Amino acid sequence: METFKISDLAKEFDVTTRSIRFYEDMDLIHPTRKGSTRIYQQRDKVRLKLILRGKRLGFSLAEIRELFKLYDTHQGETQLVKMLAIIDEKQQVLQRQLDDINVVMKELSTAKVRCEQALEQLET
Repeated sequence: METFKISDLAKEFDVTTRSIRFYEDMDLIHPTRKGSTRIYQQRDKVRLKLILRGKRLGFSLAEIRELFKLYDTHQGETQLVKMLAIIDEKQQVLQRQLDDINVVMKELSTAKVRCEQALEQLET
């Protein structure tokens, strides 16, 4: 069975070893120990990948932990229902942000036109 050191995972996923230790402290990954050395299994590597992907998608660590817990207890349907609820919530938040960005972009465009017009008047 392939194992990994913390430095291997940090390099592969371009994160700090401190981040990986934090995810361990948050009970998201569970390396074994050999003395003071952490030994990560394939499962830890997959979970780290899922944690980082979840964070990029806007999932909180609490949400990720909950999904892991549902997976570990083999509650596939419950996990999928929960995942759909989280996705719906994230989509709503992102849509609101997108709407806000579009409003600001229009306001900036209007302000830019006014500034350009004022500059033209000053030059003539």
